[in-house]
Amino acid sequence: MAEEKEEQAAEQPKQKSPMLMMIVVVIVAVLVAVAAAGGISYYIFSQAESPSHSEDGSGGKSNHDPGVFYKLGDPKEGILVNVGGGRSGKFLKAGIVLELNPGKSDNVVDGKVGSVAETKILDTTMQFLRAAPLEEFDASKQDALKKQLKDALNERLGQGSVYDVYITSFLLQ
Repeated sequence: MAEEKEEQAAEQPKQKSPMLMMIVVVIVAVLVAVAAAGGISYYIFSQAESPSHSEDGSGGKSNHDPGVFYKLGDPKEGILVNVGGGRSGKFLKAGIVLELNPGKSDNVVDGKVGSVAETKILDTTMQFLRAAPLEEFDASKQDALKKQLKDALNERLGQGSVYDVYITSFLLQ
């Protein structure tokens, strides 16, 4: 009989308490969650500080001094120009803000846009918008339009004068 009890004990492995198993599962789950959160945080912060990551999607981050912001036209209304040729009957009312290089002393003096630069900026912008075909004012082509305007302004004011072009309002009738 003693032998039968020993055999039964050998056949049945010791059962672990369900409470102990629950604690082990919870600890493992917490460790996995902490490791995942740490990995995600590291990835996000390393991407934010990486020089290959930029907001404009160009792949390179341009490091420059903070620019001087200049709004074209009336401070409240922006600019109003007929587009698509004189016979199209279409008008564009837009709020356009330029970020200018403060290091270009020909254009920016004491943090303000000089009168000569202001005249060149308005003239170039108006000519550019009047000459652009109506198809260029499509919402899907707005980024290309901003880049073309930036290039035209940099050509007129000197390369590196305009950091970026921002369109704050846009109404085409």
